This record gives sequence, C-alpha cells and structure tokens, in this order.
Amino acid sequence: MQVIFDFARSSIALLFLLYASWSDYKTREVSNQVWLIFGPVAFALTTIEFFLFGTSDLIPYAICFGLTSCFAMLLFYTGGFGGADAKALMCLALALPFYPERILTPITNQVSLISEKFFPITVFTNSVLFAAFTAVALLLYNLFRRLRTHEDLFQEDLKSESIGKKIVVVLTAYKVPVEELEKKWHVYPLEDVQKDDEDKPKRKLILLPKDEGRKEIVERIDQAVKNGTIQNSIWATPGLPMLIFILAGLITALFFGDIVWICIRLLLG
Repeated sequence: MQVIFDFARSSIALLFLLYASWSDYKTREVSNQVWLIFGPVAFALTTIEFFLFGTSDLIPYAICFGLTSCFAMLLFYTGGFGGADAKALMCLALALPFYPERILTPITNQVSLISEKFFPITVFTNSVLFAAFTAVALLLYNLFRRLRTHEDLFQEDLKSESIGKKIVVVLTAYKVPVEELEKKWHVYPLEDVQKDDEDKPKRKLILLPKDEGRKEIVERIDQAVKNGTIQNSIWATPGLPMLIFILAGLITALFFGDIVWICIRLLLG
C-alpha cells in the first residue's frame, strides 16, 4: 500500500512540473493555480502516508520543507530564482522530501545522503548543472560563429565594456537581428542604445534583462539600426525557463541519481 502512495507522489510531482515547464516555455508564466493545487495535494498524500505507516518521518519532513523553503526564498529575493521556480521547489519538498527508494533505484545504484533526507536539494543541484551545460553550448556556438564569419564578438562601443560583462554575455547569449527581437518576445536583448554626454547614441551591455522596459529597448535598438548607427547584430538571450531545468533535474535525480554526489565519489575513487 505504501508503494502506491510513493508512486502517486512521484507521478504528481512529474506531471505538475511537466505542465508548469510547458506553460513557462510557451507563455513565460505559470498560473498560481498550479501551485495551489500541487502543494495541498502533495502535502495531503505525504502526511496521510506518514500517519498510516509511521510518524517517525514527520519531523524530518518538516525540517526538509522548512530548509527547502528558506533556500528557495533566499534565491528568489536575491534574484537567482523566479517566483514560479521557488514555488516549484517548495511544492516538490511537500511531494518528495526523500528519495522514493521503495519504488525506484537509480541506474547508478547510488542514493546520496542528501537525496535520502533532502531530495529537493538534489533536484536543484542537478538542474543547475543542466543550466550550466547551456552556457557551454552557447560559448561553443559563439566561438564557432566567430571563426565562421570572422566577425568580432564585440563591436563598436561594446569593445570598451568590461571583461566580466563580456564573459557573462558570451555564456548566456547569441547574436540576432533586431527583427528577431521584435518577433520573439521571449528573446531578451542584452544590449541597449542610449545617448552619451555628447548626445550621440552609444551601445552598452545589460546583464539582467527584464520584461519591464523591454519594448522601449527594442525600439531604441531598431531605430539605431535603421539610422545606420549600429550594425544589425544584437546580443540577446533566449531566457530559457528555469522550470525546464528543474524538471530535467527531477527526472535525472529519480532515474540516475545525484550528479554532484556521483562526480565527487568518482573523484575520490
């Protein structure tokens, strides 16, 4: 009977995160109703299971949820997470506080100590690694594009930007024509065009794109391109939703294991 509860909690977590990821990818929004349903259902299933089959895990459950919630809110308020990402991690702590060993065994046959007591943290670390892979992919794309086109990565005013900003941009963005920024609202420009002290248009890099002001930035860039002030090759980021990486992190954690733990064990022999 307990196996049924574990299967139900795991399936619900996968289904809700799958829907939330799809919604975030299509609209860059996730309705609060998703979490208002996911959270209570997960909490009910987990607590009923504990009361039916033993209450010894209730305190570890509360500790896992409390620490995961604090961690998620810290990431949210420091800008590392969106609101939906934080809610997803908290709901996951309600549904799967511990690795469901009764129904699954990782392919590697290794369940880390963190997964046993703080499974959402394993999901988070896996998701961060997947997000890092996209940075590597973008870096390789930009380097190959540079070799193919012989076009400088940073042109005109952007050459004077700091090395730090350039590294961040190369790892998170690629070049697109301004027309793509106008058509694809989920692609965010990492550049802006503003007047300098001499009232001349000047390009600059921006590292934290936001929905607020995006339209005005695209309009300024478009006008500068039409005026021939800048080239029609703009740094932009696709802004892939973190929920997609969290979903990938959950699937990997369930069927493969804790990637960070596995890497540490391999390094230590």
